[in-house]
Amino acid sequence: MSAAVTHPHVAELVERHRATLEAAVDAAAKRDYWSPYPEFPKAYGESGAADGRAAFEALLNRPFELPGHPSDGDLVGGEASPYGLELGIGYPHAGPDALIAALTAARPAWAAAGPLARAAVCLEVLARINARSHEFANAVMHTTGQAYPMAFQAGGPHAQDRGLEAVAYAYTEQTRLPESAGWTKPQGRRDPLVMTKEFTVVPRGLALLIGCNTFPTWNGFPGLFASLATGNPVLVKPHPRAVLPLALTVRTAREVLAETGYDPNLVCLAAEHEGGTVAATLAVRPEIKLIDYTGSTAFGDWLEEHARQAEVYTEKAGVNTVVVDSTDDYRGMLDNLAFSLSLYSGQMCTTPQNLLIPRGGIGTDQGAKSYDEVVRDLAAAIERLLSDDARATAVLGAVVNPGVLQRSAAAAGGEYGELALAPRAVQHPEFPGATVRTPALVKLDADKPDDRAVYRSECFGPVSFVVAVEDTAAAVALLRETVRTRGAMTASGYTTSPEVEAALVEAALDAGVSLSLNLTGGVYANQTAAFSDLHGTGANPAANSAYCDGAFVANRFRTVEIRRHS
Repeated sequence: MSAAVTHPHVAELVERHRATLEAAVDAAAKRDYWSPYPEFPKAYGESGAADGRAAFEALLNRPFELPGHPSDGDLVGGEASPYGLELGIGYPHAGPDALIAALTAARPAWAAAGPLARAAVCLEVLARINARSHEFANAVMHTTGQAYPMAFQAGGPHAQDRGLEAVAYAYTEQTRLPESAGWTKPQGRRDPLVMTKEFTVVPRGLALLIGCNTFPTWNGFPGLFASLATGNPVLVKPHPRAVLPLALTVRTAREVLAETGYDPNLVCLAAEHEGGTVAATLAVRPEIKLIDYTGSTAFGDWLEEHARQAEVYTEKAGVNTVVVDSTDDYRGMLDNLAFSLSLYSGQMCTTPQNLLIPRGGIGTDQGAKSYDEVVRDLAAAIERLLSDDARATAVLGAVVNPGVLQRSAAAAGGEYGELALAPRAVQHPEFPGATVRTPALVKLDADKPDDRAVYRSECFGPVSFVVAVEDTAAAVALLRETVRTRGAMTASGYTTSPEVEAALVEAALDAGVSLSLNLTGGVYANQTAAFSDLHGTGANPAANSAYCDGAFVANRFRTVEIRRHS
């Protein structure tokens, strides 16, 4: 046990969570499936769903309580559910100076706590969040538009997995060097030189987490827990349309910190109204040394250029591409792609956008299929998946961003090109006010200049482009060029040819994008598993970091050496 663990409750937490921490470190090394957080709703008790719903409803139409949090007396809010519910929650507001002062004052004791104590406290925060997974699921659902099953899994246990993964990597990197070491250098006939050297982890400073609207916990937890576990106070700035999931996270963290003798202001909330600019203001403050951001390319690029005093970790946007050459499971390929394009109405940074298909068609286990046949059959697979409205809403969720709705309407109006599948509005059986749209498929030609301008740009949401290319070699070349210039979080390929597979792998390695090959079952291109899959690579313009590897955590602290003669 680290000598820094002095508070009795912290020592108890170390023992309580030691096995989980060790298992997480081991899982990250082995890369096999592992999770301590059940992803099945019934694992949280027979009344878990009802209790979580009641807890969520108790938060509505009232001020959100954060005892001891900096506040200027004002409340900010305005969240509205994509399912038609006004949340009516007011969050405490404080100016940048007050927030930064509170975080700065809290910093010294946390920096001195040591890696093991910090890891134990973080794991306790995650354990308490896990116990409230149904409450968090409702908060995620009604701020992001995710359907409840997805909000529960992605917003709950899967997000918690990513947070724990970050803690495991943080602990590993901080303990890579010993706390102290003896050093003896022989001097021949003279007495040896003998020294004692101490190596102390020193956190970078204050961290700023800028949350996103679509996945506030899944995308927020890695940076939050990576910074906190490495000793940095964290200022959480949620997206104005998705404050509640991260506000609940902040409150839980503050409760655990206070119970363990640390200043709860180690984690603070920077809530603001829609259209506010506090993220840009905070990002360039000299006290902010770490920034985690998920969102638009424009603001991500701005952060990388202007927040020069900070280490900036961005996940922005890109053009995810699928190369279709051939398949030995045509039905499985179509169903897999249909689900990937439909899940959460395409509002995922990993959703495929461009499907590249040779003009001459592809080989399949059902015989040769022309380009037009593949497009027609993919459209039919999507319609088959979403034919029942109740089932469709469970897959699609609701549209959360006005820009997504505009792009869907633009596709429906033929603005992008010839429609192979028109989007339609879906009536939600439980929430009549929900905004639900099915995907649109648009046929484009790689060699037409007007089409090229369309498929080379990101079109976030339920609009995908089926692009006719000269041949598979041209498709692979376009994949490489698109990732290099526009970035991508995912790439996929379907082929029965070892030569084509090798070419796809080479292109992915060269362009720096993770590649999924021949997915026809229950694993999809737009899903990644903590402790096994890397989310992003940091090697192309879509993101400059990855969830989660050593590079994601190691630069959040430095190691300072103190040496003396023995």
